[in-house]
Formats: sequence, structure tokens, C-alpha cells
Amino acid sequence: MALVETRPALSTTTSVFERGSLGVKSITVETSSPSSPPNKLLVVTPTVQGTYPVLVFVHGFAMQILSYSELLEHISSHGFIVVAPQCSILSTGPQEINSVAAVTDWLSTGLQTVLAEYNVQPNLLKLALSGHSRGGKIAFALALGHAKTSLKFFALIGIDPVAGASVSCRIQPHILTYVPRSFDLGIPVSVIGTGLGDEPKCCIMPFSCAPDGVNHAEFFTECKPPCCYFLAKDYGHMDMLNDDTLMSCMCKGGKGSKDLMRKCVGGIAVAFMKDYLEGESSDLKAIVNDPTIAPIKLDPVIFMKNEVLIS
Repeated sequence: MALVETRPALSTTTSVFERGSLGVKSITVETSSPSSPPNKLLVVTPTVQGTYPVLVFVHGFAMQILSYSELLEHISSHGFIVVAPQCSILSTGPQEINSVAAVTDWLSTGLQTVLAEYNVQPNLLKLALSGHSRGGKIAFALALGHAKTSLKFFALIGIDPVAGASVSCRIQPHILTYVPRSFDLGIPVSVIGTGLGDEPKCCIMPFSCAPDGVNHAEFFTECKPPCCYFLAKDYGHMDMLNDDTLMSCMCKGGKGSKDLMRKCVGGIAVAFMKDYLEGESSDLKAIVNDPTIAPIKLDPVIFMKNEVLIS
């Protein structure tokens, strides 16, 4: 039976950069829960009765899902259910892909059990996938079919995705081909990059967290239209995480407000999903046409639609 979506009316202005009108709840779901998820999860849901699209979010290497809570709550407050699995730091790339695929398959049977208390229903016919850093690469690999899922993704968002430490030291599977427009994804893609991600923290830590050749730029180059690219020029690889995230000290960060960075990344994700999951294109068009409406500097902004470049 097809799902019929009922949900409160939301604004279609660039208020996507501000917290949405819906109250949200963050729920930690253990594997021992009656819903029996294959991984520990953070589920962030609106608390207003309705049916909402779902976003599966994959965290970065060695990160805790709670470090993304403020970003994910921003997204959820605009009318999305976010499911973020906690992956093991010991997992290989293929193991992480299989783990996220198992969580995706669990959505059909287990997610409603978690949401029942709030009279909220997931619309799994409007399912998106996202990830940050190594999690961004895992999300791309899953969307490319490196693990099978019973559900179909309809949009992909890479948040400063990273494929490895260098071109010669990439994590398996090697999905980058270094051939423009070679990703056979079949769904719209948005890539959000950081201008400082490829710069080392300092001379004591002479490595970068998102090196050239394996970072956002190459991921976008290999995407086919429709695809969007947004570069947060003055921000670093970890600047969209919660302020108290200890791992942030490993990467060079921007001098601007991390709260504004979270609002920008969250707003872009909301605008992109509203367009490609719900057919509400006004916010995404507004950002592409005038990037200065974003709370931080976005330069460049590129939108490729049917091989037509808009920037």
C-alpha cells in the first residue's frame, strides 16, 4: 500500500538556515531495544504528529554520533526523521558499508517501533542518505551498490567526504575513478566541502583531514547531474560538529562561529531534500541564485542540472 503523507505546512523560504518550527526529540536506541536494531542508533525525530521523510546519516572516522546532535536536530526540526548508526572504530570500509546497509533494511520493521510514542510515521518512499568525512565516502559506496539494501535511496548528501589519507592510501572499496562524471548513482547528489579541510592543523600535526585528491572536490567532479556543490570557504573539516567535540582539535578549523556552520550545512541539507524528496525547490534555487543569503561564505556554489551548469 502506498504511504499517504500528512504533515504540518512548513515555510518555503530560506528560513532553512534557522531552526525549524517543529519540536524534536533525540533518542538513543541500543541493540538490546525491543526494536532490535543491528547497531546502536541515534534517532532524531519531530515530535509533532505526522509522516516524514527519513535521512540515514553516517558519522566520520572514530566519531560518536552524539557529536552531530545539534546538526541533526536542526535538520529534523524542518520535518525529517534522522537515523544515525554508531559504527565500530575497528570496522573496515566494507564492514561499515554492510553495517549501514543492515540499518537501512531494519528501517522497514524497526523504526516505527521507536517512533510510536510520538505518533510519528516514517515515509520510506522518501529516503535519503548522507555522511560526513569517511562516513561520506561510506554513503557514496552504499549508494553505488557496494552493499544491497531492500530500500531505495532517492537523494545523497556528502558532507566533506574523504576517501582516505591520500590518493595512494585510500580505504576499501576504491570508489574514486578520477574520471569526471563517472559515478553511476542514478540519484541527485549534493556535496558540501570545506575550504580549510585540506590544510594541516599545524607543524606538529602536518597532515590534513581532507587531503586534495580524495576530498569533496574529486567526489563532486565524479558526480553526474543533477548535482550541487557548496564550498564553505572559511571553515574546516570538523566545524559542523558540536562545539564540545574533542576530535575537532585534530583538524584545522575556521575562526568563524561553528553554530553558523552547522546552520549552513543543515540548511543546505534541508533545502536539497525538500527539492528532491518533496518537490519544493524554492529554497535550493534561492541559495544557488544568491549564496550570500547563507549565514557563512559559500564560494563557489555550483548546480549542474541536465549538464547545464549554474554557478
